Amino acid sequence: MAYNEEANIGQLLDALLRQNLSVCSIKEIFIVASGCVDRTKSIVRDYLRLDKRIKLIVQNKREGKASAINLFLSKAVGDVFILESGDTIPRTDAIEKLVAPFLKPEVGMTGGHPVPVNNDDTFMGFTVNLLWKLHHRICLEHPKMGELVAFRNMVKEIPNDTAVDEANIEAIITSAGYKLKYIKDAVVYNKGPENIKDFLKQRWRIATGHLYLSHTQGYSVSTTSWRNILRPFIKEMKWGGREFWWVFGVVFLEIMGRILGYYDFYIRRRNSFIWDVAASTKELKMDSR
Repeated sequence: MAYNEEANIGQLLDALLRQNLSVCSIKEIFIVASGCVDRTKSIVRDYLRLDKRIKLIVQNKREGKASAINLFLSKAVGDVFILESGDTIPRTDAIEKLVAPFLKPEVGMTGGHPVPVNNDDTFMGFTVNLLWKLHHRICLEHPKMGELVAFRNMVKEIPNDTAVDEANIEAIITSAGYKLKYIKDAVVYNKGPENIKDFLKQRWRIATGHLYLSHTQGYSVSTTSWRNILRPFIKEMKWGGREFWWVFGVVFLEIMGRILGYYDFYIRRRNSFIWDVAASTKELKMDSR
């Protein structure tokens, strides 16, 4: 799903075409260009000539990520569907590891292991890395899907007004009696916000979306529970140096993001399913890490 992803869409398609596969094959690759006004569509059209599996769907008007996903769901025909954000890059074995668990009939959805490329020598880099490390630790015990997910071909559509698409799919899959499985070796690289404004913008939108999901579908993801967060947080806690003080800053920002989400949902009665993009997350440069 892509909205003005010219900085990354070529890298993402290269990574998908270079996947090492043995137990599965990639039947088709859809790019849903949703209201793009940059070079995203022209870059994808260059790739259409390279591989016939690549298909471009154009939404002239941006209608939200869920709407773009529903277009994909209406077109795709594989046994297992994979969703990946347009601003991420999968490791060369990520798709294979993500799909292999579906050989077990009880598995309905899998989620990859997001790893940020942000340098943790800065406060914002430390913040992003800490949150994704907590996400990883929580998912090892209580799976929560995000950034790169796979699920059985049984989801016909999700609500167009959701801001947390993967969580909605979790709700559909688990209500049908299937299990979620977190795949720690299915690594997908992403980039977190580089400034406080973008960070709060992102966390605010996610918090509002999770509240809306809880109230409309009665489903809560594992990372919304402070009980699930506490033990991983203690394990990741830094007890010396500047990181000790940075941790308090991270906690403050996360609480602020959730408070803003509560304010949006309960006071403003708003659900921002078409959100303002966090611009600093969009240029994903891979380094030696």
